[in-house]
Amino acid sequence: MRVLRSVRWMVLAALLSIIPASSYAGVFISVGFAPPVLPVYVQPPCPEPGLMWTPGYWAYGEDGYYWVPGAWVPAPYEGALWTPPYWGWEGGLYVFHVGYWGPHVGYYGGVNYGFGYMGIGFVGGEWRGHEFAYNTAVVNVNRTVIRNTYVNETIVHNTTIINNNHVSYNGGPGGIRHDPVPEERVAMHESHMAPTSFQQQHIQAARMDHASYFKANNGHPQNVVMNRPMQVEHQPAPAGGAINAGGPGRVDARPAYQQPSRPEAPVSQARPEPQTQYHPASQPQPRSDYHAAPQQQYHAAPQQQYHPAPQQQYHPAPQQQYHPAPQERPEPQSRPAGQPHQESRPAPDSRERESHR
Repeated sequence: MRVLRSVRWMVLAALLSIIPASSYAGVFISVGFAPPVLPVYVQPPCPEPGLMWTPGYWAYGEDGYYWVPGAWVPAPYEGALWTPPYWGWEGGLYVFHVGYWGPHVGYYGGVNYGFGYMGIGFVGGEWRGHEFAYNTAVVNVNRTVIRNTYVNETIVHNTTIINNNHVSYNGGPGGIRHDPVPEERVAMHESHMAPTSFQQQHIQAARMDHASYFKANNGHPQNVVMNRPMQVEHQPAPAGGAINAGGPGRVDARPAYQQPSRPEAPVSQARPEPQTQYHPASQPQPRSDYHAAPQQQYHAAPQQQYHPAPQQQYHPAPQQQYHPAPQERPEPQSRPAGQPHQESRPAPDSRERESHR
């Protein structure tokens, strides 16, 4: 049985490797029970420009669910954005939808992975011309090396889906309730590119690591993130998928994206910052040289406040005070008539009689 499962996963890996990148549609896996909750972790700082954060997630292997660590990945082409994978409830099973590269971030089930992936779209940064700018309101970067940053907390609030229980799947019992918004539906039908070969190697390494499985770590993987970025893999933009800085929807036939040169000096590791607490965030005002497609503002419906009915105060009935009935006094005893009342007197002391002798 174990040999058959190994052969099955080898065939699946082979299929992944032969799927053309430009026509990537994904390979789906269905499981009969829900994936574990997302672990809470601190994002390592982005060490250099041009890297995109790919959040960690639970995948499924021959021994059950295993954790694929989050990692910084070089953008395969200019304008590329990463749509993370997610688990969805379909036909009584949990179905896995793989991640992909594209000009826009598509639907990922409303799962709040954090670090810019707040449930709807991506607010951790944006392409501005030939460079990617990082929104440090939710993304941790090494500011001694990366200068192209900005802060926009409003957009974070407007795109956040509250997920205090860290649920990792959409639909089904206890799952996240979020259907695709129009912008996400459009992005789902754009030309996509498969994960790079280095991303696929990263997934296979996690699958082969026994410690990454839920059975071994009980939902607390030791390697929750990859501290070093992956290697660069240049790819041409999918046909009809690249967006020109001159306006939304324009196709720009650009050559393969050239990753900015890495600094020779060692990058100082910044102290990890505590994970940002996210709350439901207005779209940033785009620069004059950048025009992003308008995004629909998402406002979660206010939750009804629960006020318990006032409880009736209990007052015990006053207890009746107990007073014993008065006892009757004994009546004086009657003496026979004519009998004088004799008073008891002490007997005379014999010593007094002797003193009068």
